[in-house]
Amino acid sequence: LLSPPGAAEFSPSLDSDFTFTLPAGRKECFYQPMRKEASLELEYQVLDGAGLDVDFHLLSPKGETLVFDERKSDGVHTVETEDGDYMFCFDNTFSTISEKVIFFELILDNMGEDGQDEEDWKKYVTGTDLLDMKLEDILESINSVKARLSKSVQIQTLLRAFEARDRNIQESNFDRVNFWSMVNLGVMVVVSAVQVYMLKSLFEDKRKSRT
Repeated sequence: LLSPPGAAEFSPSLDSDFTFTLPAGRKECFYQPMRKEASLELEYQVLDGAGLDVDFHLLSPKGETLVFDERKSDGVHTVETEDGDYMFCFDNTFSTISEKVIFFELILDNMGEDGQDEEDWKKYVTGTDLLDMKLEDILESINSVKARLSKSVQIQTLLRAFEARDRNIQESNFDRVNFWSMVNLGVMVVVSAVQVYMLKSLFEDKRKSRT
């Protein structure tokens, strides 16, 4: 795949997240290199912008469309991968005036790093049969703690994204309420002035005095 202008690439990691602003009428694409028989999980949310929606595309290294979301505010997708660069794009070309603030998170599984660590640990397993806890048990406990900590970080990141979107919605509603309150106040002042003028005109003596 050829990298379009504005495309970005993430180095292989277990977990990464990113927040960016997508201007009106623009499309932004990102690339993620993956290994065979690994897993790619991608979650995105539109945090701010009129309609809170965006088009989302996920393409395989062969250029095949794996996922297409049209005018969605959020989504979660998991795919089993092969060797190559996966491309995912956020499309705001349908909007002419409203930019969007988008958050997305990548979670990569079976990228080969854990397997290498386990092989390194196995070098020291020989001769530990007399210990109450074998190194395999220590490794299993460490992996369990690592997985739970990663899950906690993921949940906290998603909660921050939800909080940011809710705050943007509340601020937008607050500005809207203030605007219409000022409009209603202006209408009430005009109506009151018209009523006073009409009542005053009813009691005016329009007859001309004769000398």
